[in-house]
Amino acid sequence: MIVTTTSGVEGRRIISYKGIVFGEVVAGVNFVKDFAAGLSNIFGGRSGSYENELIEARITSLRELEDRAAALGANAVVGVKIDYETLGQGGNMLMVTASGTAVYVE
Repeated sequence: MIVTTTSGVEGRRIISYKGIVFGEVVAGVNFVKDFAAGLSNIFGGRSGSYENELIEARITSLRELEDRAAALGANAVVGVKIDYETLGQGGNMLMVTASGTAVYVE
């Protein structure tokens, strides 16, 4: 599956448009990660626990996007965009949404 942020796939012609597809992930952040991130805020540096959570959520949302595109008979997704939002009381939930247009390319 070709996944790209561009509106097409260089060197290939889009044969058919299958529809808009999404991959969504909502992940909770637990107390241990919050505590470790708080220490990073106090002492400086990056929060590896939050970064890893973001990376995993992004990978999972893209995988879900690909699966949904494949179910429509697509072999590529163009115009991919990834959005991040915080949800819940105190922003303790992270939502990552990947969206794009499922297409069939030659």
